[in-house]
Amino acid sequence: MEKIATFIVDKRNLFFLLYALALIFSVVASGWVKVENDITTYLPAGTETRQGLTVMNDNFTTFGTARVMVSNVTYDTARDLAGTLEGVDGVYSVEFDDTADHYKQASALYTVTFDGTATDEISLQALDGIDQALAGYDVYVDTEVGQDMSADLANEMGVILVIAAVIIVMVLTLTSRSYAEVPVLILTFGAAALLNMGTNFLCGTISFISNSVTVILQLALAIDYAIILCHRFSDEHETKDTREACIAALSKAIPEISSSSLTTISGLAALAFMHFGIGRDMATVLIKAILFSLLSVFTLMPGLLMVFSRKIDATRHRKLIPQITFLGKFDVATRFIIPPIFVVVVVIAAVLANQCPYCYSFTDLVTPKQSVSQIAHQKIKNTFGNNNMVAVIVPKGNYEAERQILDQLEACPEVDSAQGLANTEALDGYMLADAVTPRQLSEIAGIDYEAAEALYAVYAVDQNQYGSVLSGIGDYKVPLFDMFMFLQREMKDGNITLEGEMQDTLDELFDQLNWAQVQLQSDRYSRMVVYLNLPEESAETMDFLTTMHNIIGQYYSGDYYVVGNSTNVKDLSSSFVQDNVLISVLSALFVVLILLFTFQSVGLSILLILVIQGSIWINFSVPTLQNEPLYFLGYLIVNAIQMGANIDYAIVISSHYTDLKKEMPIQKAMITALNQAFPTIFTSGTILAVAGALIGVMTTNPVIAAIGTCLGRGTVVSILLVLAVLPQILLIGDVIVERTSFAMKAPIDLTRINRTASGSMRVSGRVRGYVNGVIDAEIKGTLNGTLHAAVTSGTTIEPTQPDYCLPQEVSDAEVWAQNYTEGEEV
Repeated sequence: MEKIATFIVDKRNLFFLLYALALIFSVVASGWVKVENDITTYLPAGTETRQGLTVMNDNFTTFGTARVMVSNVTYDTARDLAGTLEGVDGVYSVEFDDTADHYKQASALYTVTFDGTATDEISLQALDGIDQALAGYDVYVDTEVGQDMSADLANEMGVILVIAAVIIVMVLTLTSRSYAEVPVLILTFGAAALLNMGTNFLCGTISFISNSVTVILQLALAIDYAIILCHRFSDEHETKDTREACIAALSKAIPEISSSSLTTISGLAALAFMHFGIGRDMATVLIKAILFSLLSVFTLMPGLLMVFSRKIDATRHRKLIPQITFLGKFDVATRFIIPPIFVVVVVIAAVLANQCPYCYSFTDLVTPKQSVSQIAHQKIKNTFGNNNMVAVIVPKGNYEAERQILDQLEACPEVDSAQGLANTEALDGYMLADAVTPRQLSEIAGIDYEAAEALYAVYAVDQNQYGSVLSGIGDYKVPLFDMFMFLQREMKDGNITLEGEMQDTLDELFDQLNWAQVQLQSDRYSRMVVYLNLPEESAETMDFLTTMHNIIGQYYSGDYYVVGNSTNVKDLSSSFVQDNVLISVLSALFVVLILLFTFQSVGLSILLILVIQGSIWINFSVPTLQNEPLYFLGYLIVNAIQMGANIDYAIVISSHYTDLKKEMPIQKAMITALNQAFPTIFTSGTILAVAGALIGVMTTNPVIAAIGTCLGRGTVVSILLVLAVLPQILLIGDVIVERTSFAMKAPIDLTRINRTASGSMRVSGRVRGYVNGVIDAEIKGTLNGTLHAAVTSGTTIEPTQPDYCLPQEVSDAEVWAQNYTEGEEV
């Protein structure tokens, strides 16, 4: 480690150059990152939603739509406005009538369909035209047209990052030993964050969640690494020159920081095992962020410390974080009271957390901060109800089956309407899927009967149905949609020519057919659109999806799909059941393994996990008590992060306590350990809690807001537990910790034994340990106080006025008895 540290410190200018080049590349490469806004993309490939969406996107065009509500208008005015909207360029149709579905409580609701998809320029221009046409009215527009989730999140996270940076600088200033340490920490983190963002393109496409929250989470999770090295440098610099201090600090900090990062990485790694692909996406990006933070601390920060060393020396200040001795004394005094209370609270919290009202659709979630689109959605929903659309995709060709399915679905009270080719009117009451003879076609389209017969004959030959020609073309029936599409193709090829009014009529009809075809039929599939009067997420909705499958299953044995937000909810809830158990078990298991190697005690590992798992249960019992739905991703992601990151707070206290109790009574050791660990916990915990809280209240995206709120609340709970509950548990569990330790025992010292005594006593012999302070000396005299020390064989301890005292003289036999463990070979 010393050789590595020496190379890094001495070649700092080379590292500066490499980082400069890497950062320039990262700035450019950050523009190459592709962001996925559709969360359903990460569903397992075998789910119906994923398969159905793939088929639907590959075979159909979905035109952009908007629900436009104008409040405080009369019906006459609303009807006139409908005509105005129909005249806007880029608007294909406007649905409006005098029913309660479109006009109630002096509010008019228009269902607008655009000529293009939600991302087409013509739809964006049409939306601007609607805004201009309705200027001056009380208007609410609920649409996906013009909505750029990535851009909106980027703007929001930029503001959040600025505010978080100000708070973080304040926290670092409070916990630093020198004001000049702060720019070193900021530069180190800034480089790590930029490197991570610039390499995200290597992941292919990342989710909007990873793209938006990684920077802040990286800062909150990894700032400790830089602080550890900074404090190490300050300690070494007290006795060494700048270069030697930097080398010594880095050589000692590399294993320490690497070990500290393992719990965080292991918690995040558990996300990668989720069936829902968003976990693997977040695990990849966040673990990469942690690794870049480690790299920056190990290779960039030493050079920065060398550059800023004089400023660091010149701007040293006294400790600004106060001692928390009062809390330590409280913990000691309540060590037999708090743990039983904590056990009761944890049991209750576990029950409540298991009853947490999870939700899997964020359409109707209300965030503390609302966007214009979200406000419009809530206004329209509260006035006219839900708009829950479900698409049914079936193999093409069986129009009769489609007709039966549509009829059965429309007969269900849960369905407002259902539309497909089989129930879409063509002309004169005939539906597009109706099969008609040449005479019927001639009457419908105004074509000469002879021309109609000729058209049917050509169609039969094209379809290789020669028998129909030979048996009599007059009885040959063809679905209207198929015949009209064939007629259009033949006219384009110049094989058929029509003139006058007939041509105009057919041209208008062909426009409607083409619009219907791209939405409702492809070369392989037909699509039917069903509008439910049920919410997107409810037990009744899930039951009706089963009913839909039963109806469709009567006519199709397979290769059909039911797709929509409600089916997405069904698939996500099924995935969550498995992922919930997987994340909880794996994150706890990974952390336990690391704790076992760190402390070499089964008991201590279990106690630390119990405290953090308790904080997780308490965190997720809050939504149950508030009776507010929690988006399921908030639980899965925060569960892993809280276990992996917040366990560090417990490790810090336990490490200090384990070292200190070797030299002083356990009560005093705990008080001192809390004072030593508090600055680290305060720094990391405050940054993570503030980052989470800011994300929760300042973003309009429900998914990101749920993650931020849960993370902030969970961090606060974890801090409170490790400061006000864990110490008591460690104090009364000290015996368990020692008896379950499997650390390699030191060679038996037959000349020493630990003794504890208090009161007034005479001591004659060698004593090393705590005697109202640490002592290592030959003593002959009287002590008045507390003795907790290692004494050598032959040392005499005689009580004069004891509160408590052990036998007077320590013999070799007693030393042997204390150090000898049953089963050992000596």
